[in-house]
Amino acid sequence: MNKSRALKGSILAYGLVIMFMVSIILSSIISFIASQTKYALQIHAREQAFQIAESGIHFYRWYLAHQVEGRTAQQVEDFWNTGNPYGVASDYEVEYTDPGGDAIGKYSLEVTPPEPGSTMLTVRSTGWTYRYPEQLRVIEVRFRRPSWSESAVLANDMMRFGAGTEVFGKIHSNNGIRFDGVAHNVVTSSLSTYNDPDHSGGNEYAVHTHDSPTDPLPPTALPDRSDVFEAGRSFPEATVDFNGVLGDLSLMKTAAQATSSYFLPSGNGAAGRQITLRTNGTYDVCKVNQVNVGNSITRYARNSGVGTCATCSGQCAATNHTIPDDGVIYVEGNVWVSGTVNDRRVTVVGANLIGGSAPSVYILNDIRYTNTDGRDIIGIIGQDNIEIAYASENDLRIDAALLAQQGRVGREHYAEDYGSDSKSVITVNGAIATNERYGFSWTDGTGYITRNLYYDNNLLYYPPPYFPTGTQYEMDLWEER
Repeated sequence: MNKSRALKGSILAYGLVIMFMVSIILSSIISFIASQTKYALQIHAREQAFQIAESGIHFYRWYLAHQVEGRTAQQVEDFWNTGNPYGVASDYEVEYTDPGGDAIGKYSLEVTPPEPGSTMLTVRSTGWTYRYPEQLRVIEVRFRRPSWSESAVLANDMMRFGAGTEVFGKIHSNNGIRFDGVAHNVVTSSLSTYNDPDHSGGNEYAVHTHDSPTDPLPPTALPDRSDVFEAGRSFPEATVDFNGVLGDLSLMKTAAQATSSYFLPSGNGAAGRQITLRTNGTYDVCKVNQVNVGNSITRYARNSGVGTCATCSGQCAATNHTIPDDGVIYVEGNVWVSGTVNDRRVTVVGANLIGGSAPSVYILNDIRYTNTDGRDIIGIIGQDNIEIAYASENDLRIDAALLAQQGRVGREHYAEDYGSDSKSVITVNGAIATNERYGFSWTDGTGYITRNLYYDNNLLYYPPPYFPTGTQYEMDLWEER
């Protein structure tokens, strides 16, 4: 009897122990399942928060398209300064709904607007769900309107790059391109075919070469020709509007007037201004009175009264000015520019928006950067031409983005006036935008024998102040914070 009771007691004890162990195991399993479920829900919430944050970026891209794309440079600047853009003065929050229409979270937009003269802006989008508001996802992107300084050569005319030309940067023309040198980046045209004016015959492909063997005529398929087009060629592509630059010139004029860097045509027969950039953050200005057939200055105008000087000295001495913070120097007339900058970003403009003929910019001597890491940037804009004068240096270097709005970047056929004209090397380290056909040499062997066109990669993200841009914002940097 006692043994039976003892056995029953032992069984009960064992049963209790087993039940206790099972309960612990079940509790652990349930706890594990619950924690895994919670973790999965949190992971899902983090993914939802990421999608919500991305939705904020897409919304702002849509917002920019409807607010500023297709507008003039002045209208875009007015939008950022006085248009109360979303996310600038304070964060902009938007409720996010799922496909069923249920609100599941929010995104908050924090926007850093472009600096004066720039088009780059930063948008930071923070997304979260209502269920797990602590699970934040943050995406930061940079938008910009591509600058005209992003191509080594940008043209509105039929272009010819002769043998001996080497280009390190993108090339685009709204018309056709014959390229007989070496292109290290892509070459594009807005046309499919065109009639090359340099020889007779039928239409040729919009981007072609006569470097042996000459490209076939359409419709025969083009060969690869990687020896000429190392990064390939593409056509047709979108056109670039050179007429729209007038709006940019007007904005530059307004900016220069606000900083006393605007120079009107003056009396005493002044033909324009000579601008010399200095490494101390200043520039010298001389009044130009007369020039010769080679576009070199022969007489300077006095700073006051009548009379002229043979040099920029004495009563015709240069006046010194500080390069303004916004970097725009605007002359309502012709400009002769040279010099070197140090830790400065500057755009020199020669234009006439008050009536009369379009002026040009003339270059005889080097235009240089002290630093090549993006701290120094120069833009030179001529409403008509950017002309390399007859007496230019034999080995000429130009560190700048050059833009000729109505005319061309290039060099006249001075041999007609001087009998002979032969120069050694011209190097452009920057970019060229030209309305008409550009060129620094002629088929009779005059001009610069060697032409080196190097694209300055710093111009991609740091274009010259107020330099013309495209009309659409592009995303060029994306990262999760």
